[in-house]
Order: sequence, then C-alpha cells, then structure tokens
Amino acid sequence: MTHTIPRQLLSDRAARALREHITGGRWRIGQRLPVEAELATELQVSRGTVREAVRALVTNGMLEVRQGSGTYVRARFDVAPSLDAIRRASLRDQYEVRCALDVEAARLAAVRHAPAHLETIRKRLLALDCGAPTSEADVRLLVERDYAFHAAIVDASQNRVLIETYRILSAHIEQSIAETLSVGLREPDYASHAAVVQAIAARDPEWAERAVRAMFAPTLAELDARTDLRADAAPAPRGVPAVPQSDPSRADQSARRSGRNTVTSS
Repeated sequence: MTHTIPRQLLSDRAARALREHITGGRWRIGQRLPVEAELATELQVSRGTVREAVRALVTNGMLEVRQGSGTYVRARFDVAPSLDAIRRASLRDQYEVRCALDVEAARLAAVRHAPAHLETIRKRLLALDCGAPTSEADVRLLVERDYAFHAAIVDASQNRVLIETYRILSAHIEQSIAETLSVGLREPDYASHAAVVQAIAARDPEWAERAVRAMFAPTLAELDARTDLRADAAPAPRGVPAVPQSDPSRADQSARRSGRNTVTSS
C-alpha cells in the first residue's frame, strides 16, 4: 500500500534542505542557486515543490528572485525568528528604534535630497492632513499614509542599507503606528511632521535631528508613564486597531493645522 506525502510537507522538507545548504556554506551570499530543474532532481521533488520552497525562503529573507536572472542567496540565516521577536517586543522598544532610524534618515535626507525627493515628501505630508480617524478604514488609511511619509524621508537619505532596513521592518513599523492608536496614545501631529520637512528643505541636518526627536518625544514620554505597556506587561492584541477614543487634542487637529499646509524651503 502506497502513501502520498502531502505537497505542503514536501515543500517544507525541500525548504529545510535548501536552508541547510545555505547555512552550511554550500552557496555564498550573492551566489545564484542551480536552476529549478536541477534542484528538483537533487531533492527528488517536483519543480512546483521547489518553487514553493524557494518562495518560503524568499519570504524569510534568505533568498531573492531576480526576474530573468535566477534565484540568489540573500542571507545565510533565517530572519523570521528575529522578525517575530521584533513583533513581540514592547511598543516602547519599537518606538525607540523608529526614532533612531528616522533621526538618521532625516539627517541624511537634509544633506542628500534631490528636488524630486522633497516633492514626494511634501505630497506625503499633505496626505496626513486628514483629521482624526473615525472608523477602522480611517485608521488603516492613516497608518498607510504615516508610514509612506517616513519611508519617503528614508528614500531621500539615499542610503541603500537604511532603505532596505526600513523596508524589511515596514510591517512592524506600520504595526507600531496602528498599536499606538489602538491603546490610546497620541501619534505625532501634523505640525511636528511639518517641522521635519522644513528642516530637510533647509538642508539643516542638526535641525532635522532635533525636529524628529521632538516629534517622537511626547509619545515616548507617554509610553514611560503607561505601566500597562511595559515589556513585562501582557502584549496587546495584534490586529486591526479599534477606532481610538475621542481625544480633544486630535479632534480639533485639522482646525489647528489650518494655514500650515504649505512647507516652504529656504
């Protein structure tokens, strides 16, 4: 009597075999893997199973597929456990890292940005002028727009490692923004975002750093005061955040922002 091994189990085994070859040093970082047909023969599985195994390792950050060129080794170690640890870290730990990344991105962007970068940053800033969220759809939109604003500044840094690091952490950064809203903390307001843009436009890296630190400071102070959000507290649910409770400081934010939509350069 023959037994058919489930396809998922086969792809898991194939992925494990490929992972062991990578961590064992058979293929170096930047080296191209053998073609799909060769791997299928070696692993004694179908080409479709190899494809699924490769896709799993791409998701984990170990491999990358270059269209028309092949599959290449990107990292020798599976980054999934590290990303999971980041996901489970305290909100304050996540905010401290966000602040550190944004400080360096803003400093570099102030020095290196091209006109097209500044134009994109300004557009992303204006997209944040949408008032306090009143529904889950509004929260999702605010999270997306806030991340897009900060990512535009990172792009303007023209530092490839910083850009890739931010991209790898994108889901966790968006989650930290969403969680800030869900637990009743104040996200940095429009004026603080605009101050960062003004500093970048003025090509003043020291001002840019001060503006970013000032933007994150109120939220970090609130996190210090909230014992329920410390590292040893029970983790908050990870999902679509609820609509935040009414907050006078956010409810009239659009009114206080009037007249601030134009960010001038020096």
